[in-house]
Amino acid sequence: MALTSSEYIKHHLTNLTWGCDAGHCGFAASMEQAHAMGFWSVHVDSMLWAIICAMGLGWMLRSVAVKMQAGVPRGLQNLVEVLVEFVDSSVKESFQGRKASAMVAPMALTLLLWIFVMNFLDLVPVDILPMIFQSAGVEHMRVVPTTDPNITLGMATFVFLLIIGYSIRFKGIGGFVGELTLHPFNHPVFIPFNLLLEGVSLLAKPISLGMRLFGNMYAGELIFILICTMYPTNIGLGAFGGVLQWAWAVFHILIITLQAFIFMMLTIVYMSAAQEVHH
Repeated sequence: MALTSSEYIKHHLTNLTWGCDAGHCGFAASMEQAHAMGFWSVHVDSMLWAIICAMGLGWMLRSVAVKMQAGVPRGLQNLVEVLVEFVDSSVKESFQGRKASAMVAPMALTLLLWIFVMNFLDLVPVDILPMIFQSAGVEHMRVVPTTDPNITLGMATFVFLLIIGYSIRFKGIGGFVGELTLHPFNHPVFIPFNLLLEGVSLLAKPISLGMRLFGNMYAGELIFILICTMYPTNIGLGAFGGVLQWAWAVFHILIITLQAFIFMMLTIVYMSAAQEVHH
């Protein structure tokens, strides 16, 4: 049975969700049932494609490292070396002359490439992979992990924990707590106000980091889906939809690259700020 436009959009925006509802555990049959499963439900498709992207990226980088040769780099080795040098220089510039931790540059490179690969899945035609999984009996399948706030906020939360860890490492627990309670007004009477002000500023970092990536990628996915609803209407509108699809895909290449870069750069900046000691 053919779906209406609203049903088609709703279907493509529904995750393959596993959870428990009213004592029954299993995969949700609809978006409403997925919502009823609550916080502890798992978006299996988002997790699956995020892991596939990570494994594919890891395999690719390992194959380049194994086959790396001295001299003038070519092909994929050349691209990887350019990216490594770019990230390394970005870390050194953002840390303002300080010797960056050996973990920061590899982490930044991992975030940049992993997010880009996950974003790139948005350029796969929206019906191809869901139709393949439907033929195998899987009703719902969203293939772009970064259109799921659970994934983007999960990465942002990891960065947030690193920020806290770096702050405590370089400032000590007393210094970290002191910045939260005695900045910007260095007087005990202002401790509640300082804690509220600095606490909001600190918590805003992971929220803005994750929601920025999610919002841009979700909007991009939604536009692709909306354009696809034009195809069954008539030949003229379908042809116009094809032109729009191509134009948006070309523009979306810039978006997916920019969002990966912004997430990486903000992570570097936040990690650098975590090392700075305020007197």
